[in-house]
Parts: sequence; structure tokens; C-alpha cells
Amino acid sequence: MRREGLAPMSDPTTPASTATGTTSPGGSGAAAGSVAAGATPGADLGSAAALSCRECGQRYPLSPIFACAECFGPLEIAYELPSGDPEGLRARIEAGPGSIWRYAELLPVPADVAGKPNLNPGMTRLVRADRLAAELGVSGELHVKDDSGNPTHSFKDRVVAIAVEAARAFGFTTLSCSSTGNLAGAVGAAAARAGLRSCVFIPHDLEQGKVVMAAVYGGDLVAIEGTYDDVNRFCSELIGDPAGEGWGFVNVNLRPYYAEGSKTLAYEICEQLGWRLPDQLVVPIASGSQLTKIDKGLRELIALGLVEDRPYKIFGAQAAGCSPVSQAFKAGHDVIRPVRPDTIAKSLAIGNPADGPYVLDIARRTGGAVEDVTDDEVVDAIRLLARTEGVFAETAGGVTLGVTRKLLKEGLLDPEATTVVLNTGDGLKTLDAVAPVSRPTAVIRPDLAAFRAAGLA
Repeated sequence: MRREGLAPMSDPTTPASTATGTTSPGGSGAAAGSVAAGATPGADLGSAAALSCRECGQRYPLSPIFACAECFGPLEIAYELPSGDPEGLRARIEAGPGSIWRYAELLPVPADVAGKPNLNPGMTRLVRADRLAAELGVSGELHVKDDSGNPTHSFKDRVVAIAVEAARAFGFTTLSCSSTGNLAGAVGAAAARAGLRSCVFIPHDLEQGKVVMAAVYGGDLVAIEGTYDDVNRFCSELIGDPAGEGWGFVNVNLRPYYAEGSKTLAYEICEQLGWRLPDQLVVPIASGSQLTKIDKGLRELIALGLVEDRPYKIFGAQAAGCSPVSQAFKAGHDVIRPVRPDTIAKSLAIGNPADGPYVLDIARRTGGAVEDVTDDEVVDAIRLLARTEGVFAETAGGVTLGVTRKLLKEGLLDPEATTVVLNTGDGLKTLDAVAPVSRPTAVIRPDLAAFRAAGLA
């Protein structure tokens, strides 16, 4: 269901046509973004053909812009994807590298991307979670897509890898971002590997583990007094200032490219399931971009004939302390009302999520839902996943599993269906969340009598 008065989202596999009457990239106004010195629209980005407005459909040449000059709608990549030979495409994918670059034909990257200095993220494990399923009363297949296995231990390595290729294509010399933590570390690491300068911006009160991980790569790390939304607004101002000349902000002026990295989660899940769609997925919501791009990836696989076309449902997960999309969904609204975050799930603490309205569309179109859980439920879910499957999730993963459990109790998730739950980061980054309830069982003297006295024998 679309918001009233807005055009439907463009088909992601439609060949792009030449835009007419468009504003040139780097034109006036913040909506157009900024172009690096010497950048040339139409850079080699593989099957990416143009930028297309999600709302009005206006087309623009490939360039570092992120909003439509006609209606200020968000821009996304339109492709000229390979067609007519699904078996050949599937064979090429399966013969490709063990990273997201096996899907290079479906991404906005040059054909030789695998040979360039990068972190090679992706192809993380899909865990068949039978013990967890038994605890939850699930009789169908339950899988956890565990993206903590990426180079900086979160799914953000996927999106940053794509953004780096766009930054190279457009001649940027500094890689930057606004971040709730995981993205800062991913940008720092990717920039170091690519030989680029990095300068990333974070809220001042992030978990210490994420601060250290973002700082260790040697780039500049700037803490802003305020929430993530304050940080993001500052970065938007910096883009329009001479101080930001030559800077590629992965989630602002490079956002159309960056966001495409999340599609690789959909590709991998379907390939790891034997080239079939899951019946239902539960996805955490921060900005909402990951969920929307997973849906885009699934629709692309269907259009390309790589998977059977059949219904699937997508469910969104938020923490109760930052749940603007969940609140809108449950109230039947199409507009997201911003909130001030107050949750331990800081990686999801975006009070004004840019893709929130599109998440509502997808949840409703697919027959899914958006739900939220309390911080206590988040911690309990982290412990449950660790205890049953040996997967230590960060707080975002606790949100996703907590919502999964809640959706099952509410009868919204089918316990007999094939379900995939996303864990997007490593619990070692959010130790403070579980430290109070994760302590030694006992402290004893080094002798058997003390061991027996503690009731451990």
C-alpha cells in the first residue's frame, strides 16, 4: 500500500532510459548533494544504469546525489540486469568468490571489483536453529542469518563495500558517515583497506566497544553531543559546505549505492536455502533501508528466474524505546512520527527513520507486520539465542529474536513455515547490555571440596 498521492516504487529490474529535463548532478540545493572534484556522471558501475526517484520516477545519470530535484524523493539504483539465462547466471554466481562479489552482476560495481583492495564481506553462515525452534514452538525450518561473521562483525561491511566502489568511481578522497556505531567501524576499516582517508561521526554516548572499534583503524572519529538524528543533520550540512569537498558520505550522498549492499542478504539467504525463497523473514529496523533492500533483492531474484515466484512475508523489528515504525504500523498510519530514542539497542536508535514509510508499505504488501519489544525482552532474547545455538548477538539481534518470539505468541508468524531471523552484529560490541546477567556461576577455591560445596558436581 502506497502513501496517498505518491507514485509506486519503480521496478528494480526495468532497463533505465535516458533522463530528460533533469537537473544536472551537483546542481543547486541540498537535495542534489555534492559532486567530488573531477567526478564524471556515468562512471563504470556495472549493471547500474541510472538513478531513479522512488516517488515520481524521474531518472538521473549515475552520480553522487541522493534526492530528486523534482519532488525531493529518495533516489535508488535502476539496473540493466542480465536476462534470459537464469541457469547460466546461477552457475556464474555459484562459481564466483566466497563474498558478496559473487553477485557483482546484480550490484552497482565494476566487473573487476573482486580484484580491488576491499574487505570482501558476505557469504556469512545461515544457521539451522533447531534447538531455538524447539524452545519457541516452531515446527518448520528456523534459520538465523548470522552477519556477525563479516570483517568488522556487522552487516554494515556489505553496504560500505558498495559505497567504496562508488566513492572510487566519483573521485572522492575521504570516506565519511553518520553512525550509531557499527557503520563507523565498517567505514574506518574499509577506508584503511582502500587507502582512503576516513572521518566518521557518532553520537557521544555509544557503547565503548563500538567507539574503540571505530577509532582503531586510524581515521578521524568525531563524537557529536546529541542523538543519531542530530549527527545525521550535521553531516547533511557538512556536505553542502566547502569543508566537505571531496567527501563521500556513505549513507548520505552515496546512499543510493550504499543501500544496495543490503540486497546481498536476500541473495545469500535464497542461495543458501537451495535457491528458494523463505516463507517469512524478521528484519531489524534502524533507518529501514535494510528491510526495503532485502525486499528489492527478493523481487530481483524472482524477476531473473533464479527462484520460484511465490508469496513471502517480511516482518520488521524495533525496540520499544525507539519504535516509530512499529507505532505507525499498529495505528494504521502511513506517516512516521519521529521519537527521541531511549533503548539499549543503540544500533537501531534512529528516531526519524528515512525508509520508515517504505517499510510500512512492504510489511502491508507482503502480509507481514512491524512489532517492538522492551529492553528486558531484548536481553532475554540475546541469552536465549546464545544458550540454544551458540550465537552471541548484539542488541539488534536481541530485538529481532525478541520480536520473533512475540510475533509467534500473537499468531502473526506461522510456526510451520520456513523462517529466517537476522542477526546483524556481534554481541561482543554490546557487552554492557548483558553484563549484569552474565557472571560467573560461582567463585570457589581451587579444590574439589569447594567445587562440590558450590553444587557443581
